[in-house]
Amino acid sequence: MNHLEELNEAQKQAVLTTTGPLLVLAGAGAGKTRVIAHRILEIVKSGVAPEQILAITFTNKAAGEMRDRIQTLLKNNGWPFVATFHSVGLTIIKENLRVLGFSRAPTVYDRADSLRAMKEALKSMGAEGQIEPRAALAALSRQKGNGVDVKKFAENAESSRERLIASAWQAYGKVLAAEGALDFDDLLLRAVELLRANNVAREQYKKRWTHLHIDEYQDTNRVQAELAWLLVGPERHICAVGDVDQTIYGWRGAEIANILSFEKKFPGAKVVVLEENYRSTKNILAAANDIIVKNTFRPEKNLFTKNGDGERLSLYRGVDETDEALFVTRKIGELIADSAAQPRDIAVLYRANFQSRAVEEALLAVEIPYQVIGTRFFERKEIKDTLSFVRAAIGGAPTDIARIANVPPRGIGKVTLLKILSGREAELPGTVRAKVAALRALLAKIKEAAVHATPSRLVQFVVRESGMERFYKDDKLEGIERLENLRELVSLAARYDGYPIGEGLEKFLESAALASDQDELKEESNAVRLMTVHASKGLEFPYVFIVGLEEGLFPYEREDESSSDKEEERRLMYVALTRAKHRVFLSYASYRTIFGSKNGTLPSQFLSDISENLLQLETPERLGKTIYLE
Repeated sequence: MNHLEELNEAQKQAVLTTTGPLLVLAGAGAGKTRVIAHRILEIVKSGVAPEQILAITFTNKAAGEMRDRIQTLLKNNGWPFVATFHSVGLTIIKENLRVLGFSRAPTVYDRADSLRAMKEALKSMGAEGQIEPRAALAALSRQKGNGVDVKKFAENAESSRERLIASAWQAYGKVLAAEGALDFDDLLLRAVELLRANNVAREQYKKRWTHLHIDEYQDTNRVQAELAWLLVGPERHICAVGDVDQTIYGWRGAEIANILSFEKKFPGAKVVVLEENYRSTKNILAAANDIIVKNTFRPEKNLFTKNGDGERLSLYRGVDETDEALFVTRKIGELIADSAAQPRDIAVLYRANFQSRAVEEALLAVEIPYQVIGTRFFERKEIKDTLSFVRAAIGGAPTDIARIANVPPRGIGKVTLLKILSGREAELPGTVRAKVAALRALLAKIKEAAVHATPSRLVQFVVRESGMERFYKDDKLEGIERLENLRELVSLAARYDGYPIGEGLEKFLESAALASDQDELKEESNAVRLMTVHASKGLEFPYVFIVGLEEGLFPYEREDESSSDKEEERRLMYVALTRAKHRVFLSYASYRTIFGSKNGTLPSQFLSDISENLLQLETPERLGKTIYLE
């Protein structure tokens, strides 16, 4: 069958435009991943080698899904490079280590590692208490996302706070350099700095990747957009796919201007609009359109679908957050009992993380399984310990040795650790030296195992030989859960067992370092998903609950709120609604407890924006025993 036959006319137009700059404005559920995959196939059919095609996404999950689609279409005729922005940055860095001043591949710091390094930096400069480490990291991250380095920031620092952040940035950089590490933002900034300054490297990558695809272009910040622009060759074969209506990451530096100014950046660019939605019902799309049409900064676009009308959106007014959670839980129970849905088919979305507590308690009470997305798997202690054992054995980075020296407890304290890291082991008592020698012997065994074991076998070896398995078996409080997480780590590592020894381990460690919130989703886990609306981006579920629709909460109210903030909140509601395939349940509480105080609330303005004929009011009388008033 001709691969074009399954595409609609707008999709075909995008797929068949294989040269020059192309902007695809793809509405929610409009099949953008399908378009990218089929366009890549069309480019390959025109004679371009798959290896010359680069496709960039934002999450490992999205990259995996796109890679699977493309491989199915290409049928073993070579593979394009499909990766996240951070993975592309890391690839460029690893291929130019000497130019960038590295003696070996850098360790990639996650959020917890970066926070520890910042705390150490502030302590070294005697600035503890002058600025919160998280606030300092956030300030650095925003500047790096704007393509600004520490030297430029320090030169332009005017206020005392900016000068303090500049000093903290310099001290933080020294900590990372001493440990041979880069943080997430460095992966992009250092790659861009290289491509800016090194004409040879820049031309090399332009020749390697002649055709670029960038997914979720509306979410790019300045440095991500610049990375893409630096890779575009003279033929300007760049395809940006995105949706202005789904720009929801302004708070972390995403610039809506990148997609709005694409045609100015690439004059003569072709623009294709994908408006046919394949996911949701007519009623859900009508509600979403009611919400988004009020935004000013957007190209004209109106989603439509050939799906049925579907049921109206349910709206429930709870007495308080507990009452609201009882409603959500009862409705979920009904969906499962009626065999309309499995738990995995249901998502509960909220604006702020604290809102999950009431829903969690209600689900626990009736024993409905759930999974909270956002508690990152790779930031759990037992997972970080295991990965640090591997890295410490292979590379010997001080930060990894410091992490696992006393895991599980083996009598190596802080004083001993400092002497180990400063090369003064000879000063230690004989009994302590024996413990240190045993640790070094363990790391040597792991290093030897890494030479011939697959990633999954190596993880099993580390868990067993380190003593963690025995330690957690004896822990009656949290041990079982931690062992289950370690077994899951083995399963994740097994995905890389098919690669050559060494390469598979390297790819596994990179994947772990670059993991995002959505990578927490276990497809085989039959549980209700609880997550923020931000975390739900790019996902879909048959049934979606959107809770906490109150003024000040959703839309979220900021002290220094601008018109762009208000539009982003509206886009966030649009994203929430368009996650749903079959039904949407909206709810709010008349009273909500925040910071220990119960306050009266007003219904969200978004609720009055939705046409009344699209809403079905849920009342305590209709729900029968759903509501328990005390």
